[in-house]
Amino acid sequence: MNPPPSVPAPLVSPRRRPLTLRAQFTLVIFLLAFLPNLVLTLSAGSAWPLESLVLWMALVGVLCALIGYFLSGALLRSLSRLAQEIRAGEIGGAHADDPAEIVALRGAFTGLVGRLGTEQQRRNAFIATLVHDLKTPLIATGHLTQALTTLPLPDAERREVGAQITQETERLLQLVQQMADAHRFEREDVQVQPAPTDLRALLNDVARRVQPRVQARGLTLVVTGHGHASVDRSVLERAVMNLLDNALRYARAHIELRVDTRGLSVLDDGPGLSAPLEDLAQPFNAQPTLIAGQQYTSGTAGLGLFIARRIAEAHGAQLTYHREPLFPPAVSRPASPSALPVPASFPDDVARSAFTVVLPEVQP
Repeated sequence: MNPPPSVPAPLVSPRRRPLTLRAQFTLVIFLLAFLPNLVLTLSAGSAWPLESLVLWMALVGVLCALIGYFLSGALLRSLSRLAQEIRAGEIGGAHADDPAEIVALRGAFTGLVGRLGTEQQRRNAFIATLVHDLKTPLIATGHLTQALTTLPLPDAERREVGAQITQETERLLQLVQQMADAHRFEREDVQVQPAPTDLRALLNDVARRVQPRVQARGLTLVVTGHGHASVDRSVLERAVMNLLDNALRYARAHIELRVDTRGLSVLDDGPGLSAPLEDLAQPFNAQPTLIAGQQYTSGTAGLGLFIARRIAEAHGAQLTYHREPLFPPAVSRPASPSALPVPASFPDDVARSAFTVVLPEVQP
Protein backbone atom coordinates (compact mmCIF):
# COMPACT_ATOMS: atom_id res chain seq x y z
CA MET A 1 0.00 0.00 0.00
CA ASN A 2 1.32 3.36 -0.98
CA PRO A 3 1.61 5.88 1.87
CA PRO A 4 -0.88 8.74 1.70
CA PRO A 5 0.45 11.83 0.07
CA SER A 6 1.85 14.29 2.52
CA VAL A 7 -0.13 17.45 2.98
CA PRO A 8 2.04 20.53 2.96
CA ALA A 9 1.81 22.64 6.07
CA PRO A 10 -0.15 25.82 5.52
CA LEU A 11 1.89 28.90 5.11
CA VAL A 12 1.46 31.15 8.10
CA SER A 13 1.96 34.74 7.24
CA PRO A 14 3.65 36.81 9.91
CA ARG A 15 1.21 38.86 11.93
CA ARG A 16 1.21 42.41 10.76
CA ARG A 17 1.41 45.15 13.32
CA PRO A 18 -1.76 47.25 13.47
CA LEU A 19 -1.64 50.86 12.43
CA THR A 20 -0.92 53.40 15.08
CA LEU A 21 -3.81 55.39 16.45
CA ARG A 22 -2.51 58.52 14.71
CA ALA A 23 -2.26 56.67 11.38
CA GLN A 24 -5.85 55.45 11.78
CA PHE A 25 -7.07 58.98 12.60
CA THR A 26 -5.13 60.35 9.62
CA LEU A 27 -6.66 57.76 7.30
CA VAL A 28 -10.19 58.46 8.52
CA ILE A 29 -9.79 62.25 8.10
CA PHE A 30 -8.16 61.72 4.69
CA LEU A 31 -11.04 59.58 3.46
CA LEU A 32 -13.66 61.97 4.82
CA ALA A 33 -12.00 64.89 3.02
CA PHE A 34 -10.83 63.17 -0.16
CA LEU A 35 -13.84 61.08 -1.17
CA PRO A 36 -16.28 64.03 -1.51
CA ASN A 37 -13.67 65.89 -3.59
CA LEU A 38 -13.20 62.82 -5.75
CA VAL A 39 -16.94 62.53 -6.40
CA LEU A 40 -17.30 66.23 -7.18
CA THR A 41 -14.26 66.24 -9.49
CA LEU A 42 -15.42 63.20 -11.42
CA SER A 43 -18.90 64.67 -11.75
CA ALA A 44 -17.81 68.11 -12.93
CA GLY A 45 -14.52 67.41 -14.64
CA SER A 46 -15.53 65.28 -17.64
CA ALA A 47 -14.16 67.95 -19.99
CA TRP A 48 -10.77 68.01 -18.28
CA PRO A 49 -7.80 66.30 -19.89
CA LEU A 50 -6.92 63.05 -18.16
CA GLU A 51 -3.46 64.26 -17.15
CA SER A 52 -4.90 67.40 -15.51
CA LEU A 53 -7.56 65.34 -13.75
CA VAL A 54 -4.98 62.93 -12.30
CA LEU A 55 -2.69 65.78 -11.26
CA TRP A 56 -5.56 67.62 -9.57
CA MET A 57 -6.69 64.55 -7.67
CA ALA A 58 -3.10 63.84 -6.56
CA LEU A 59 -2.81 67.41 -5.26
CA VAL A 60 -6.14 67.10 -3.44
CA GLY A 61 -5.04 63.75 -1.96
CA VAL A 62 -1.76 65.17 -0.64
CA LEU A 63 -3.60 68.16 0.83
CA CYS A 64 -6.18 65.90 2.54
CA ALA A 65 -3.41 63.67 3.91
CA LEU A 66 -1.57 66.65 5.39
CA ILE A 67 -4.76 67.98 6.94
CA GLY A 68 -5.50 64.55 8.41
CA TYR A 69 -1.98 64.22 9.79
CA PHE A 70 -1.98 67.58 11.55
CA LEU A 71 -5.54 67.24 12.82
CA SER A 72 -4.83 63.76 14.21
CA GLY A 73 -1.79 65.15 16.03
CA ALA A 74 -3.93 67.90 17.55
CA LEU A 75 -6.60 65.40 18.60
CA LEU A 76 -4.05 63.04 20.16
CA ARG A 77 -1.85 65.70 21.78
CA SER A 78 -3.26 65.06 25.26
CA LEU A 79 -2.86 61.30 24.89
CA SER A 80 0.71 61.65 23.62
CA ARG A 81 1.56 63.95 26.52
CA LEU A 82 0.13 61.42 28.99
CA ALA A 83 2.16 58.63 27.35
CA GLN A 84 5.35 60.67 27.76
CA GLU A 85 4.57 61.30 31.42
CA ILE A 86 3.96 57.58 32.00
CA ARG A 87 7.25 56.66 30.32
CA ALA A 88 9.04 59.22 32.50
CA GLY A 89 7.27 57.91 35.59
CA GLU A 90 5.92 61.35 36.49
CA ILE A 91 2.15 61.58 36.01
CA GLY A 92 1.08 65.11 36.88
CA GLY A 93 -2.29 66.74 37.24
CA ALA A 94 -4.76 67.31 34.43
CA HIS A 95 -3.99 70.04 31.89
CA ALA A 96 -6.41 72.73 30.80
CA ASP A 97 -6.78 71.29 27.27
CA ASP A 98 -7.28 67.68 28.40
CA PRO A 99 -10.67 66.28 27.32
CA ALA A 100 -12.80 64.45 29.87
CA GLU A 101 -11.71 61.02 28.64
CA ILE A 102 -8.01 61.86 29.10
CA VAL A 103 -8.72 63.31 32.55
CA ALA A 104 -10.43 60.03 33.51
CA LEU A 105 -7.55 57.99 32.03
CA ARG A 106 -5.02 60.14 33.87
CA GLY A 107 -6.89 59.58 37.14
CA ALA A 108 -7.02 55.84 36.52
CA PHE A 109 -3.27 55.71 35.87
CA THR A 110 -2.57 57.81 38.96
CA GLY A 111 -4.64 55.42 41.09
CA LEU A 112 -2.91 52.41 39.56
CA VAL A 113 0.54 53.88 40.17
CA GLY A 114 -0.44 54.63 43.76
CA ARG A 115 -1.62 51.06 44.34
CA LEU A 116 1.52 49.66 42.75
CA GLY A 117 3.63 51.91 44.95
CA THR A 118 1.77 50.73 48.03
CA GLU A 119 2.21 47.09 47.02
CA GLN A 120 5.91 47.68 46.42
CA GLN A 121 6.27 49.24 49.86
CA ARG A 122 4.48 46.28 51.41
CA ARG A 123 6.68 43.87 49.50
CA ASN A 124 9.81 45.67 50.69
CA ALA A 125 8.49 45.63 54.25
CA PHE A 126 7.64 41.94 53.89
CA ILE A 127 11.24 41.24 52.86
CA ALA A 128 12.39 43.31 55.82
CA THR A 129 10.18 41.14 58.01
CA LEU A 130 11.75 37.97 56.67
CA VAL A 131 15.23 39.38 57.17
CA HIS A 132 14.66 40.89 60.61
CA ASP A 133 11.71 39.38 62.46
CA LEU A 134 12.23 35.79 61.28
CA LYS A 135 16.00 35.94 61.35
CA THR A 136 16.22 36.87 65.04
CA PRO A 137 14.44 33.80 66.52
CA LEU A 138 16.10 31.49 63.99
CA ILE A 139 19.57 32.70 64.95
CA ALA A 140 18.72 32.43 68.65
CA THR A 141 17.37 28.91 68.19
CA GLY A 142 20.49 27.92 66.24
CA HIS A 143 22.82 29.18 68.98
CA LEU A 144 20.79 27.50 71.71
CA THR A 145 20.68 24.23 69.78
CA GLN A 146 24.43 24.35 69.22
CA ALA A 147 25.02 24.93 72.93
CA LEU A 148 22.66 22.09 73.82
CA THR A 149 24.34 19.59 71.49
CA THR A 150 28.01 20.54 71.87
CA LEU A 151 28.54 21.84 75.42
CA PRO A 152 28.63 19.60 78.53
CA LEU A 153 25.81 21.38 80.34
CA PRO A 154 24.37 20.28 83.69
CA ASP A 155 20.82 18.97 83.66
CA ALA A 156 19.36 22.19 85.05
CA GLU A 157 21.03 24.31 82.39
CA ARG A 158 20.01 21.86 79.65
CA ARG A 159 16.39 22.17 80.75
CA GLU A 160 16.73 25.96 80.76
CA VAL A 161 18.19 25.93 77.24
CA GLY A 162 15.41 23.59 76.11
CA ALA A 163 12.80 25.98 77.56
CA GLN A 164 14.41 28.90 75.71
CA ILE A 165 14.36 26.92 72.45
CA THR A 166 10.66 26.19 73.00
CA GLN A 167 10.02 29.88 73.68
CA GLU A 168 11.84 30.98 70.51
CA THR A 169 10.01 28.33 68.47
CA GLU A 170 6.65 29.51 69.78
CA ARG A 171 7.62 33.08 68.94
CA LEU A 172 8.55 32.02 65.41
CA LEU A 173 5.32 30.07 64.92
CA GLN A 174 3.27 33.01 66.22
CA LEU A 175 5.02 35.33 63.77
CA VAL A 176 4.43 32.97 60.84
CA GLN A 177 0.75 32.65 61.81
CA GLN A 178 0.42 36.44 61.97
CA MET A 179 1.97 36.81 58.53
CA ALA A 180 -0.36 34.13 57.13
CA ASP A 181 -3.38 35.82 58.72
CA ALA A 182 -2.30 39.20 57.35
CA HIS A 183 -2.02 37.73 53.86
CA ARG A 184 -5.47 36.18 54.17
CA PHE A 185 -7.25 39.22 55.61
CA GLU A 186 -5.51 41.68 53.30
CA ARG A 187 -7.75 40.50 50.48
CA GLU A 188 -10.99 42.37 49.86
CA ASP A 189 -13.22 39.28 49.73
CA VAL A 190 -12.75 37.95 53.27
CA GLN A 191 -15.42 35.33 53.92
CA VAL A 192 -16.91 34.72 57.37
CA GLN A 193 -19.64 32.32 58.50
CA PRO A 194 -21.76 34.07 61.13
CA ALA A 195 -23.78 32.11 63.65
CA PRO A 196 -25.54 33.06 66.92
CA THR A 197 -22.79 33.36 69.54
CA ASP A 198 -22.61 34.02 73.28
CA LEU A 199 -20.05 36.82 73.36
CA ARG A 200 -19.47 36.52 77.12
CA ALA A 201 -18.62 32.84 76.71
CA LEU A 202 -16.27 33.73 73.87
CA LEU A 203 -14.39 36.20 76.08
CA ASN A 204 -14.30 33.75 78.98
CA ASP A 205 -12.68 31.12 76.75
CA VAL A 206 -10.08 33.61 75.49
CA ALA A 207 -9.35 34.76 79.04
CA ARG A 208 -8.82 31.22 80.31
CA ARG A 209 -6.36 30.50 77.50
CA VAL A 210 -4.14 33.40 78.55
CA GLN A 211 -4.35 32.89 82.33
CA PRO A 212 -0.77 31.50 82.56
CA ARG A 213 0.59 34.62 80.86
CA VAL A 214 -1.57 36.85 83.05
CA GLN A 215 -0.25 35.21 86.20
CA ALA A 216 3.35 35.25 84.93
CA ARG A 217 3.17 39.03 84.52
CA GLY A 218 1.28 39.56 87.76
CA LEU A 219 -1.69 41.19 86.03
CA THR A 220 -5.39 41.21 86.82
CA LEU A 221 -7.77 40.11 84.05
CA VAL A 222 -11.47 40.99 84.25
CA VAL A 223 -14.36 39.80 82.05
CA THR A 224 -17.54 41.87 82.28
CA GLY A 225 -20.89 42.26 80.54
CA HIS A 226 -23.19 39.97 78.59
CA GLY A 227 -24.39 39.86 75.00
CA HIS A 228 -25.21 37.75 71.96
CA ALA A 229 -24.57 38.43 68.26
CA SER A 230 -24.32 36.63 64.94
CA VAL A 231 -20.57 36.33 64.30
CA ASP A 232 -17.97 33.87 63.10
CA ARG A 233 -16.75 32.79 66.54
CA SER A 234 -13.37 31.34 65.58
CA VAL A 235 -12.45 34.34 63.43
CA LEU A 236 -13.66 36.88 66.01
CA GLU A 237 -11.67 35.06 68.71
CA ARG A 238 -8.55 35.70 66.64
CA ALA A 239 -9.26 39.42 66.61
CA VAL A 240 -9.81 39.51 70.36
CA MET A 241 -6.67 37.44 70.94
CA ASN A 242 -4.58 39.86 68.87
CA LEU A 243 -5.89 42.81 70.88
CA LEU A 244 -5.38 40.90 74.12
CA ASP A 245 -1.79 40.02 73.14
CA ASN A 246 -1.03 43.73 72.87
CA ALA A 247 -2.71 44.36 76.22
CA LEU A 248 -0.70 41.58 77.88
CA ARG A 249 2.48 43.07 76.45
CA TYR A 250 1.92 46.66 77.57
CA ALA A 251 -0.53 46.64 80.52
CA ARG A 252 0.84 47.85 83.84
CA ALA A 253 -1.55 45.99 86.14
CA HIS A 254 -5.10 45.60 84.84
CA ILE A 255 -6.88 44.30 81.73
CA GLU A 256 -10.60 44.13 81.08
CA LEU A 257 -12.52 42.17 78.44
CA ARG A 258 -15.97 43.68 78.11
CA VAL A 259 -19.23 42.92 76.28
CA ASP A 260 -21.80 45.67 75.88
CA THR A 261 -24.34 46.84 73.31
CA ARG A 262 -21.56 48.24 71.11
CA GLY A 263 -19.57 45.00 70.82
CA LEU A 264 -16.38 43.57 72.31
CA SER A 265 -13.78 45.73 74.03
CA VAL A 266 -10.24 45.07 75.27
CA LEU A 267 -9.09 47.63 77.83
CA ASP A 268 -5.71 47.97 79.54
CA ASP A 269 -3.83 50.51 81.64
CA GLY A 270 -0.81 50.60 79.34
CA PRO A 271 0.67 53.73 77.73
CA GLY A 272 -1.60 53.50 74.67
CA LEU A 273 -0.99 54.26 71.01
CA SER A 274 1.28 57.09 69.94
CA ALA A 275 -0.29 57.48 66.47
CA PRO A 276 -3.77 57.12 64.93
CA LEU A 277 -5.07 53.57 64.70
CA GLU A 278 -5.43 53.91 60.90
CA ASP A 279 -1.69 54.56 60.58
CA LEU A 280 -0.59 51.69 62.83
CA ALA A 281 -3.07 49.00 61.70
CA GLN A 282 -1.28 48.36 58.41
CA PRO A 283 0.17 45.13 57.00
CA PHE A 284 3.97 45.02 56.72
CA ASN A 285 4.49 48.70 57.51
CA ALA A 286 7.66 49.86 55.78
CA GLN A 287 8.29 52.71 58.24
CA PRO A 288 9.60 52.47 61.82
CA THR A 289 6.63 52.42 64.17
CA LEU A 290 6.15 53.69 67.74
CA ILE A 291 3.59 51.55 69.58
CA ALA A 292 2.85 52.04 73.26
CA GLY A 293 6.04 54.01 73.72
CA GLN A 294 8.23 51.32 72.14
CA GLN A 295 10.06 51.79 68.83
CA TYR A 296 9.70 49.01 66.22
CA THR A 297 11.56 48.61 62.97
CA SER A 298 9.74 47.94 59.71
CA GLY A 299 8.15 44.52 59.53
CA THR A 300 5.33 43.02 61.54
CA ALA A 301 4.67 45.98 63.84
CA GLY A 302 0.94 46.63 63.64
CA LEU A 303 0.03 43.26 62.11
CA GLY A 304 -2.13 42.29 65.09
CA LEU A 305 -4.10 45.54 64.88
CA PHE A 306 -4.44 45.18 61.10
CA ILE A 307 -5.81 41.63 61.41
CA ALA A 308 -8.27 42.71 64.11
CA ARG A 309 -9.42 45.63 61.95
CA ARG A 310 -9.96 43.45 58.87
CA ILE A 311 -11.86 40.84 60.91
CA ALA A 312 -14.12 43.58 62.23
CA GLU A 313 -14.70 44.88 58.70
CA ALA A 314 -15.47 41.36 57.47
CA HIS A 315 -18.31 41.28 60.02
CA GLY A 316 -19.66 44.60 58.78
CA ALA A 317 -18.18 46.23 61.87
CA GLN A 318 -15.22 48.45 62.67
CA LEU A 319 -12.32 48.61 65.10
CA THR A 320 -12.10 51.77 67.20
CA TYR A 321 -9.62 53.06 69.76
CA HIS A 322 -9.83 55.69 72.46
CA ARG A 323 -8.41 56.52 75.87
CA GLU A 324 -10.64 56.52 78.93
CA PRO A 325 -9.49 58.94 81.62
CA LEU A 326 -10.21 56.70 84.61
CA PHE A 327 -11.03 53.12 85.48
CA PRO A 328 -14.49 52.54 86.94
CA PRO A 329 -14.43 52.80 90.71
CA ALA A 330 -15.74 49.30 91.32
CA VAL A 331 -16.56 46.04 89.57
CA SER A 332 -19.03 43.58 91.06
CA ARG A 333 -17.89 40.04 91.66
CA PRO A 334 -19.44 37.27 89.51
CA ALA A 335 -22.00 35.00 91.09
CA SER A 336 -20.50 31.82 89.65
CA PRO A 337 -17.60 30.45 91.72
CA SER A 338 -15.97 29.08 88.54
CA ALA A 339 -15.76 32.49 86.90
CA LEU A 340 -12.55 34.44 86.68
CA PRO A 341 -11.48 36.42 89.77
CA VAL A 342 -12.46 40.07 89.75
CA PRO A 343 -10.84 42.75 91.95
CA ALA A 344 -13.04 44.89 94.13
CA SER A 345 -11.81 48.08 92.49
CA PHE A 346 -9.41 49.54 89.96
CA PRO A 347 -6.93 52.31 90.70
CA ASP A 348 -8.50 55.66 89.89
CA ASP A 349 -5.35 57.59 88.94
CA VAL A 350 -4.57 56.15 85.51
CA ALA A 351 -6.09 56.24 82.05
CA ARG A 352 -6.65 53.13 79.99
CA SER A 353 -6.71 52.19 76.34
CA ALA A 354 -9.94 50.83 74.89
CA PHE A 355 -10.00 48.84 71.65
CA THR A 356 -13.56 48.02 70.59
CA VAL A 357 -14.82 45.74 67.83
CA VAL A 358 -18.06 47.60 67.15
CA LEU A 359 -20.56 44.97 66.01
CA PRO A 360 -23.77 45.88 64.12
CA GLU A 361 -26.25 44.11 66.41
CA VAL A 362 -25.56 42.94 69.95
CA GLN A 363 -28.48 41.56 71.95
CA PRO A 364 -28.38 41.52 75.77
